[in-house]
Amino acid sequence: MTTEPVVDWATDYDIFDPSYVADPVPVWDELRDRCPVAHTDRWGGSWLPTRYDDVVAIAHDVEGFSSRDITVAPRLTTGSMEVKSPPISSDPPEHLWARRLILPGFSPKSVGKYEPYTRDLCRSLIDGFIATGEADAAEGYAQQIPVRVIAQMLGIDESMSDQFTTWVRGVLELGLQDPVLRQKSRDELIGFFAEEIADRKQHPRDDLISELLAAEVEGEPVSDIHILGTLGLLLIAGIDTTWSSIGSSLWHLATHPDDRERLAREPDLLPTAIEEFLRAYSPVTMARIVNDDTEVNGACMHAGDRVVLNFPAANRDPDAFPDADKVLIDRAVNRHVAFGVGIHRCAGSNLARMELRVALEEWTARIPEFRLADGAEVTWAGGQVRGPRQLPVVFP
Repeated sequence: MTTEPVVDWATDYDIFDPSYVADPVPVWDELRDRCPVAHTDRWGGSWLPTRYDDVVAIAHDVEGFSSRDITVAPRLTTGSMEVKSPPISSDPPEHLWARRLILPGFSPKSVGKYEPYTRDLCRSLIDGFIATGEADAAEGYAQQIPVRVIAQMLGIDESMSDQFTTWVRGVLELGLQDPVLRQKSRDELIGFFAEEIADRKQHPRDDLISELLAAEVEGEPVSDIHILGTLGLLLIAGIDTTWSSIGSSLWHLATHPDDRERLAREPDLLPTAIEEFLRAYSPVTMARIVNDDTEVNGACMHAGDRVVLNFPAANRDPDAFPDADKVLIDRAVNRHVAFGVGIHRCAGSNLARMELRVALEEWTARIPEFRLADGAEVTWAGGQVRGPRQLPVVFP
């Protein structure tokens, strides 16, 4: 789908514009000074805050801004059933128990059980291309890791990983501009998990699906429709976001040899560097719905309006981060909001950090020197989640 080019980003922004997807930072910098809360009528209409304080304040205001619709494009109105994505799409009081339901599965201890698998997977992927001296670090590496790890957690065979990727892109990337594809992908995904739920009821296993089915809230089992939505969320939110972060980090190292060489000399700096990569290349943009007429930094919002919670722009705000435009891999103070903030802060952040850390540890240990291939075309996906989709690199 194509649209008219943007003439004024303050009154007609388009998060799907190719130039914005390729590099949105100049747009945020312009808007932050000229119009800190922009507006557009495109894609159903929305507001776009670009300052750290505004984004954080909206995220914390769960009474004024609802999470009942978190997509950056209007909600689908077709389909056979209404399946939400709890807890990320839940408002209080449902949110509290919906979040508590999944937290045990993503605690540091639970996530730690999957680190050996993740490390073996990364090594196996590198084994597959290291002898050639070239690879697509996005498609052949970053995008292969989270999808297989989440399949492992859910007790689903790795052979489904390509299908999972297709569904995730259909719902969260390509489908945001193509409602037919989005609905088809979502219906197929929900249908698949409905069958998995039915199977676990008959044959419980040691996996996250069985754990959710065995859980109770106030002495009552959780409804199948709630678990369906939660499983859909875990798949969609747990794959594209993390592979985008891994890919963006590798892109940075491929294009910044000084940082790459420093990490080789100072491997203990990697955890700090990871937080800076998360800040500088934050992948996720969420949405909220205005509950009552309100004003945010001069923008008069009306009940029912959509607000795009621009966490990536907040993390580039110079009022919140000194040298915000620079990627400083030794940045000691880093209160980024890459995982969101407030009650909806990402419940899977422990898993994402583990996957990102292991992916970078294994890559840099085996391939300490690498760069973009000559004439390489790096392509990015944008909209709800931004990250590289093609990242051709070469190495000795």
